[in-house]
Amino acid sequence: MVKKTQGVEPLAIGIDIGGTNTKFGIVDEVGNILFSSDMSTRIHKDVNSFIDELYNNLHPFIEQAGGIGRIKGIGVGAPNGNYYTGTIEYAPNLPWKGIIPLGKLIEDKFKIPAIITNDANAAALGEMMYGAAQGMKDFIMITLGTGVGSGIVANGHLIYGHDGFAGELGHTIIIPDGRLHEGTGKKGSLESYASATGVRLTALEFLEKSPKPSLLRALPQDSIDSKAVHDAAMEGDELAKEIFEYTGKILGIALANFVMFSSPEAIILFGGLTKAGDMILKPTRESMENTLIQVFQNKVRILVSHLKSADAAILGASALVW
Repeated sequence: MVKKTQGVEPLAIGIDIGGTNTKFGIVDEVGNILFSSDMSTRIHKDVNSFIDELYNNLHPFIEQAGGIGRIKGIGVGAPNGNYYTGTIEYAPNLPWKGIIPLGKLIEDKFKIPAIITNDANAAALGEMMYGAAQGMKDFIMITLGTGVGSGIVANGHLIYGHDGFAGELGHTIIIPDGRLHEGTGKKGSLESYASATGVRLTALEFLEKSPKPSLLRALPQDSIDSKAVHDAAMEGDELAKEIFEYTGKILGIALANFVMFSSPEAIILFGGLTKAGDMILKPTRESMENTLIQVFQNKVRILVSHLKSADAAILGASALVW
């Protein structure tokens, strides 16, 4: 619990559904997170058991906050969440396949109106209202987590597209006939390289092809993940640093493409991979600037989100309610 409110002003629930974990909280209108927690997404092979656990976790918070009457609505950020239909559709990083009527399932369980959007769109809303994008009308949010998500804000508005699915920049093809993305079956997408999953795959490839000594060689293969690469790089491991260099180079090329599409004031990076700091940011900036045509060079800032990862997603999702 962070703070207690006085009076009976309405509150909102914000839920961020990730491929690994789901974060949720109760938020007031000025952005104070009053209660928050998290749970596993991955263990729930059936969406109904997921919603049951979500309800059981949130119900005590709702009671402590003053009961269901104070909750104006529920905002949900989810992979492939469709703002127009309230559904999750063919999300490659979630255990539930096909089209899931998540909004209706949540409304039926909680008896509260629910609004859904793409998880990265929710993070972009949080950043615009409370974070590094305050005051910006044109920016792109890139989430570097289990996958790569994005939210595009142009002229002060989130871009949803005609069907609700605009802003899937993580699935743009950056290396033709490149690495296979198991979730989509497509080859060479940005997500296959610049996500935590992509860093793990790059590490395994580099360890196989390079004769260089590395701290990573002492680990069992299933223990090699983006955190292990980060820890090794912090110890001065040259191969681990090369993995981040390679990741940053590919990310920078992709960001240049995105800049030339919408000419944002800034690109805001959010998520676990940003913890690598300049090890990934420096090659990303250099690669982006080298790829841009002259009219776009040295105009677009690459910023790291000011908000804690849990807070941005919860705040952004709850902002849908207001």
